[in-house]
Amino acid sequence: MTNQEMLSHVDHTQLKPYAKWEDIVKLCDEAVKYGTASVCVPPAYIKRIHDAYNDQVNICTVVGFPLGYSVTKAKVAEVEQALADGANEIDMVVNISDVKNHEYAKVEEEIKTLKKACGEHILKVIIETCFLTEEEKIAMCEAVTNAGADFIKTSTGFGTGGATLEDVRLFKKHIGSNVRIKAAGGVKTREDLEAFLQEGCERIGTSSAVGILNGEAAKGY
Repeated sequence: MTNQEMLSHVDHTQLKPYAKWEDIVKLCDEAVKYGTASVCVPPAYIKRIHDAYNDQVNICTVVGFPLGYSVTKAKVAEVEQALADGANEIDMVVNISDVKNHEYAKVEEEIKTLKKACGEHILKVIIETCFLTEEEKIAMCEAVTNAGADFIKTSTGFGTGGATLEDVRLFKKHIGSNVRIKAAGGVKTREDLEAFLQEGCERIGTSSAVGILNGEAAKGY
């Protein structure tokens, strides 16, 4: 698999809470140069990126991030503002407390509500696998499928663990045919990138891909 093939699946990510504009510019310039699938950035930077780059970069952002426990109305407001500012893709975090309480119907309804707010825009659902049992992961595969979301995503990168091939394989067994998989968190080597893509992930969330494919040491998300 060539570097360009791999980068075309990467959501080039900068979600540090102390990210400066110069960090965002570096991210976006790299995305343009290397043809990444998107830049995944804090909501506060969406409009500035859109004004500076227009359609040169595909803007992805996060909602309910990274803990997931804001109320649904707040998440909807985040989605609406992000789309108005110029985002094309939304990565939402489920309410993990609801998952742990096995209130799966409530989680499914929230995802459905956010997908309605997204319309034709892509919605990726972060379930934060490091906190879930296998039963809960399977329930989330079903909720994401039933709610009509576009992707199930492993992790925020801010939890106690990131993506694993085992979780990707579990997802593949239990998601519907219209749901794709995004692996995120801990993808830090070329071998990681290749392994997750070969396992069937359509997207990889990482801040490291451009650097590691250019022979640099991996850092961050």
